[in-house]
Amino acid sequence: MKVITGEVTGGAVHVPDDLPDGTRVAILAPGNEGFRLSPEEEAELEQALQQIRSGEFVDGHALLAELRGDLKA
Repeated sequence: MKVITGEVTGGAVHVPDDLPDGTRVAILAPGNEGFRLSPEEEAELEQALQQIRSGEFVDGHALLAELRGDLKA
């Protein structure tokens, strides 16, 4: 799993061409309604982002494979 940015043109979301057809995506769009985080949630989010930036994360595909038992511990 990875974070990819895109752009909306004519009502369609355009993302880089390296995603194969049929890839399921989730979209988070900024809006006026926004959302609020508590100071604790904000700190937790910032810590998680720092870990991701420094390479401390588990690839989503690897996690799913591990959960399915495809990988040996």
